[in-house]
Amino acid sequence: EDSLGIGLRKLCLEGPESELNLTANTQPAILAHSVAAWKVVTGESGLMPDFFAGHSLGEYSALVAAEKLRLKDAVRIVRRRGELMQEAVPAGKGAMSAVLNYDGTQLAEDCKAVSQDLSGRGLDKLQSTVEIANYNSEKQLIVSGGAEAVSTLTEILVEKNVRVVSLPVSAPFHSSLMKPAKIGLEPLLRDASFTANEKLVIPNITGNVDKNYSVDNLVEQVDGPVLWSQTLNTAVDSGCSKFVEIGPGKVLFGLARRAVPRGSQLIATDDIGNALKLLES
Repeated sequence: EDSLGIGLRKLCLEGPESELNLTANTQPAILAHSVAAWKVVTGESGLMPDFFAGHSLGEYSALVAAEKLRLKDAVRIVRRRGELMQEAVPAGKGAMSAVLNYDGTQLAEDCKAVSQDLSGRGLDKLQSTVEIANYNSEKQLIVSGGAEAVSTLTEILVEKNVRVVSLPVSAPFHSSLMKPAKIGLEPLLRDASFTANEKLVIPNITGNVDKNYSVDNLVEQVDGPVLWSQTLNTAVDSGCSKFVEIGPGKVLFGLARRAVPRGSQLIATDDIGNALKLLES
């Protein structure tokens, strides 16, 4: 709250929901909630992960937990991140959809074909762009781009009997349309103080362990894809068998359940009391 100059606690606990749902408020709110849960879990259980990772905004929570970025700097950055992302594309002009049970290589080709076709018909970059934004799992990919391009891609996929689910988002996140946000956020990121330590983070943009975490990971993440499926594969290949989702909800818990080997332990702190019992067992 001191860093942001807003009553974040009151906003989280009392709303109004319409104000909390503004991405400039949502991003620091989720970050603060996640770090608060992290403090409780580690204080009560002594949990200390071998690897840290976070999905999109969650990478900032992971960096705070790994003591590579101070919370007061992180909340300030993510608030500005939310503002810049919202400003990058006019409201209603962008869209995102989940594509289920479809090959990623083929989807990338479909996206490219749609973008080239629409561009060839004279549509501008905003109208013609559609790209894969999130590799969430082998069975769930997220596309992002201009509303018309995403709609055109959806029609093509539905004709192939592919299930596509429109997402209720305010902007085409993690697509090249976010480049203005990337340019605006980069100076703030490079001015922030990052601490070098031995804790290992798996960045979204590479999906690989980064022994010397670079701010470039956060810069490139703004308009680059989230390689979450690759992140989980890296953790599994590195010997991880316990996965703890810290923060509100359990979306990543669900993605991990479909991706990690049978017998792995999965814990979500949306029910923090139950999470602590599982960690202590």
